[in-house]
Amino acid sequence: MSTDRTDPAYDADERTQLLGYLEYHRATLLWKVDGLDAEQLAAQHPPSTMTLGGMLKHLALVEDNWFSVFLHGNEYDAAWADVDWDSDPDWDWHSAADDEPATLHGLFAETVERSRKLVEGVPLDQLSVRRLRSADAPVNLRWIVLHMIEEYARHNGHADLLRESIDGATGE
Repeated sequence: MSTDRTDPAYDADERTQLLGYLEYHRATLLWKVDGLDAEQLAAQHPPSTMTLGGMLKHLALVEDNWFSVFLHGNEYDAAWADVDWDSDPDWDWHSAADDEPATLHGLFAETVERSRKLVEGVPLDQLSVRRLRSADAPVNLRWIVLHMIEEYARHNGHADLLRESIDGATGE
């Protein structure tokens, strides 16, 4: 496994540090899936049905949801627009087994790049267009970035275990 991860700035403004940690966790996920073929990306470690390919697709969806749909009020990207989520709420996770590695990596890279552009110049205090269902309230970009760091950190822990079960590769 190789990595292009860069440690977040140790002494920087809040925005730089928050986005730095988000980039660090995005790069960590890419490190965990580096060099895997379709069979390995679809490998499960029972009893969980989670896969590394599903994780790439899921986190692409989560990126689109929070930065495009929730923050800016956009419609979902075409990759998600026709999914019947009511009949298959975990479609992003298990449909990845039918995708080629290049397709999964491309989807993730394109979505992350869109997310980066969607936050350029947006103040951390900017409120979302959409509202949380649980609180019927908007959240600011700071909350979204922190939530995304948490989302990646949790799934990167899963990715560690899945990758080790596939080929023994470990890392921090």
